[in-house]
Amino acid sequence: MKKVLPVVLILIALVITAAIVIGIKRTKTVDWEESFDEKSNRPYGVSILYKELPKMFEDYKVRTVYHQPSSYLSANSEDGYGEHVAEGSYIIIGNSDYLTEDSVDELLKFVNNGNTLFISDYYYPQKLHDTLNLDVDYVLNEKDSISYESLAYIDIEEIAIDRNEGDNYFGKFDSINYTVLGHSKIDYKHVNFLQIPFGAGNIFLHTEPKAFTNYNLLKEDRYKYAEGILSYLPENHVYFDSYVKIQTGYDGDVEKESNLSWFLEQMSFRWAWYTALIFTVLFMIFNAKRRQRIIKIINPLQNTTVGFVKTVSNLYFETQDHKNLVHKKITYFLEKIRTDCNIDTSVLNEDFIKKLASKTGKKKEDVKKIIDFINWLKTKNEFFEDNLIKLNRHIEAFYTK
Repeated sequence: MKKVLPVVLILIALVITAAIVIGIKRTKTVDWEESFDEKSNRPYGVSILYKELPKMFEDYKVRTVYHQPSSYLSANSEDGYGEHVAEGSYIIIGNSDYLTEDSVDELLKFVNNGNTLFISDYYYPQKLHDTLNLDVDYVLNEKDSISYESLAYIDIEEIAIDRNEGDNYFGKFDSINYTVLGHSKIDYKHVNFLQIPFGAGNIFLHTEPKAFTNYNLLKEDRYKYAEGILSYLPENHVYFDSYVKIQTGYDGDVEKESNLSWFLEQMSFRWAWYTALIFTVLFMIFNAKRRQRIIKIINPLQNTTVGFVKTVSNLYFETQDHKNLVHKKITYFLEKIRTDCNIDTSVLNEDFIKKLASKTGKKKEDVKKIIDFINWLKTKNEFFEDNLIKLNRHIEAFYTK
């Protein structure tokens, strides 16, 4: 035993060293998925903005909200059970399609009480469109992939946003009561930034969330544009709406505990973690052999079907076979619809959406969200973990609403 242990340890050290060298030299594929995740260092994450917010509002508290606004804001109201009364600016960068109607109502109530709501997204929840009487249109960029962004009352140069196939803009709004604060331009100018008075507060709507991503904040002087937009927000506390959503009710905790996955994304932490696990397992193996004989364990009969499904799922996940998992989730989801609702799922068009909404008793716009997202996924050849997470959220939201 004493002779074998040093050899095993040397082999493990060689394997770890080789893995680290290979990992360093390996060329990673850049993930251009627009997650707007405040913890993501990828090009279209918003980790840089997230880290800079406390400096921009240094005299005030910046809180990260991991819950739906409907539960968080109602709990932290004058009549709620939260730790404080929420007041200040509520910021949402992308992903506003996950806002429920109750959350939109709570946000509007929040603004009506004298606070501020800022949303930068391509589209907004339908209830917000209806309440504020506005529409968002889209213009395709037929020349190149560049659009030009400018602000109306702040003296900064026009900036270019590249990798932009088109522009979203406000095609309809109340030009008398709403203030135009910014434009985007491809062939001609479009309104893409509005200030909307609502009750005792204000709503700021912006249609180019990529301006706040890591890629654009680090490129040239584009950060001035994002800085100029946020300068319209009042000096007050900030509530940053997280990419991660806890679907259960608000329990009094604003901040979410740190996620181990972030550490595993960092190479040094990842290999330190793996090394610790390997040596822990080795210690347990050699210690167990030294102290007692092997005790025969008679296992009861197990449900092998469940075990098989778990094994296959883990295999796909560990091999990062996101494409296979996405296709399987879509297949199983459509199979359930065929079984439960007796609807043909071969063509996912507008008629299918109407039939499914009618059969399930769900709102047409909720059904349209998940079907449009599935149709979009079918056009992609490459998938990332964020695609799988977003698909899973759509499916869960479909069954829980």
